[in-house]
Amino acid sequence: MFDELTKVDIQKLKEELEYRIGTVRPKILEEVKFTRSFGDLSENAEYHAAKRERGKNESRIRYIRNMLKTAIIIEDQSENDQVGLFDTVTYYVEEDDCEESVRIVTTLRQNSMQGLISKESPLGSVLMGQKVGDRLLVKVSNDYSYYIVIRKIEKGNDDSSLEIRKF
Repeated sequence: MFDELTKVDIQKLKEELEYRIGTVRPKILEEVKFTRSFGDLSENAEYHAAKRERGKNESRIRYIRNMLKTAIIIEDQSENDQVGLFDTVTYYVEEDDCEESVRIVTTLRQNSMQGLISKESPLGSVLMGQKVGDRLLVKVSNDYSYYIVIRKIEKGNDDSSLEIRKF
């Protein structure tokens, strides 16, 4: 599986990798050594907690390395009147009779609680490349779909203000 990432995504991943290897890893290893000295390892909760933290950090390092190794770098190629990456889209949901807004982002930066949806999500993939006034069917599953109408597109750009997902 290849993840489509922007140059900013790649840079953020490299910075996190450097931080985890150069700063977090040495601190955790020191903590493991320190808590090991507390005595009987079978009853040493601090030692086991430190080892769990080491495992989490090493897992994240492997994940980031894999993402960097398999990433495909993308850029927004949309026209000014089309929905593209990092654009904020306001749309009307017919069945709920309400308007909603979302910002289209890469999978690595999605956060639905903040209105950031992946371009690969059911809604994001339907919106990509569309124009104001288009009526679209969003198919969430085989059993559920709904219609939306695009009301407004605000062009965005790939700035570094959007955080990448941690886990």
